[in-house]
Amino acid sequence: MWQRLLLRFLVALSAIASIGGLLWMTFAPPPGMKATKDGVPYLSPPVIHPVSGEAVPLETLVQHYKGGK
Repeated sequence: MWQRLLLRFLVALSAIASIGGLLWMTFAPPPGMKATKDGVPYLSPPVIHPVSGEAVPLETLVQHYKGGK
């Protein structure tokens, strides 16, 4: 009987910790999760190259205009 209560307590505790962590990262993410050092958002889609039509990562485009590689 007490094993079942202990297991339910541990399951509830882990669910609360998981949901709390997800909400915390959603509403107050650390600065490193928002953008790269060049200011490119981590979750940005690729951009289309105007000449070839292929998808190019946004980081490559930023490096090109900043004079990098």
